Amino acid sequence: MDKKTQSIVAYITIIGFIIALLQYNKEKDPAVRFHLKQSLGVMILGVLLTVAITIVVMVVPALGFLSFVNLAVLLLWILGIINASNNAQKQLPVIGALAEAKLNFI
Repeated sequence: MDKKTQSIVAYITIIGFIIALLQYNKEKDPAVRFHLKQSLGVMILGVLLTVAITIVVMVVPALGFLSFVNLAVLLLWILGIINASNNAQKQLPVIGALAEAKLNFI
């Protein structure tokens, strides 16, 4: 699998992330590592937002419209795939710098 494909696959669910990570461990590439970090950041943000919104909506059902916040995660995900397909190492808005700084174990 080439580096561009690995970078794109990293954004496709947790299974794609694991496949890209396993391929990355065979042949290390800084671009793939960058996209692995960014995609993991998007996944973590998605889980945290979903849990937080679910708790808030369970307490105050009138705030059900907050579920639209998850569209931001979808937009980040799409932006990450576009960056990976263009071989660009642009940090994603909001979480890019945090993911790059905190996810150094990849």
